[in-house]
Amino acid sequence: MNGWQHRHIIDLASFSSEDYAAVLELAERFRSLPVTGARKLPALQGRLVATLFFEPSTRTRSSFELAAKRLSADVMSFSPSSSSLSKGESVLDTARTYVAMGADVLVVRHRSTAVPEQLARDLDAAGERTVVLNGGDGLHSHPSQGLLDLFTLARHFAPDHPSPEALQGKRIAIVGDILHSRVARSNLWALTACGADVVLCGPPSLLPDDFSAFVESPPPGQSFDPVAQRGTIRVERKLERALPGVDAVMTLRLQKERMGQQLLTSLSRYHRDYGLSHDRLKLCGQLVPVLHPGPVNRGVEMTSALLDDLSICLVEEQVRNGVPTRMALLYLMAAAESAAEPSLVSRSS
Repeated sequence: MNGWQHRHIIDLASFSSEDYAAVLELAERFRSLPVTGARKLPALQGRLVATLFFEPSTRTRSSFELAAKRLSADVMSFSPSSSSLSKGESVLDTARTYVAMGADVLVVRHRSTAVPEQLARDLDAAGERTVVLNGGDGLHSHPSQGLLDLFTLARHFAPDHPSPEALQGKRIAIVGDILHSRVARSNLWALTACGADVVLCGPPSLLPDDFSAFVESPPPGQSFDPVAQRGTIRVERKLERALPGVDAVMTLRLQKERMGQQLLTSLSRYHRDYGLSHDRLKLCGQLVPVLHPGPVNRGVEMTSALLDDLSICLVEEQVRNGVPTRMALLYLMAAAESAAEPSLVSRSS
């Protein structure tokens, strides 16, 4: 893992093919630990991971905290409702408080875009050794979710050897509220980097046409794309055109809390046009897995019957894969921050 170059993890646009391979390889190794009976690793013993979540979260926050504890790190949790934010303290000052208490890693989630990136820049400018991992910012990025989705798909297509190559040539449909989804953006970078072709499907109010060119150039501030050849992206308006021939379908939660205006006429009409069901999946022409980053609005993005069908619905598998994927990210960040690579020697607890 000596080739890991990322001090902070803000988004996936800067990830190379080798980066994805490193994350998936480690995630698979970490996922196997409960099977072998090793419950805890000393890899981050003596390190402090602080989860600074300025907006609500269940899966991501709990998953990061469990991942850190399984690597023997100490964990501190930040709660906005009981913090000094109500007294006027800034996000930067809050972060620096945790840095002053010795935090090695800040996992930051914020409703505004670029907050984790700005924190990383400020800490670097101050000469701090603390690293920042983006737990989701605004409409911009959710890198750990994109990686755990990639890991889930790789394990489905190649259970004996989940790797980026397992996605090569696959066609993945992403359905729903693309416009307000940081998960969709992270998945577009990850899936196309691994050679998958992505079909986006949704109404114009939730899926602008220009998403077809999303990965054609690196984002502002990044000089080049580390992936030489990416998969393609195409936009479709109807499921009848999007689903035939796909190998997997990801549907997204309607981001109602991020919608600045009324973009849908009704939830029932949305479900009629874009909701997934067993019957609708027949359009794929084969039995394909279904993913959703959660939480799921039953009867909106998919039927309850489909959500509860564990033979094809991988939602619980995504949650299960979140812990080893985030363990991999924390481990790699610790390896980059330290001159000596953390130990993977296990110890029982």
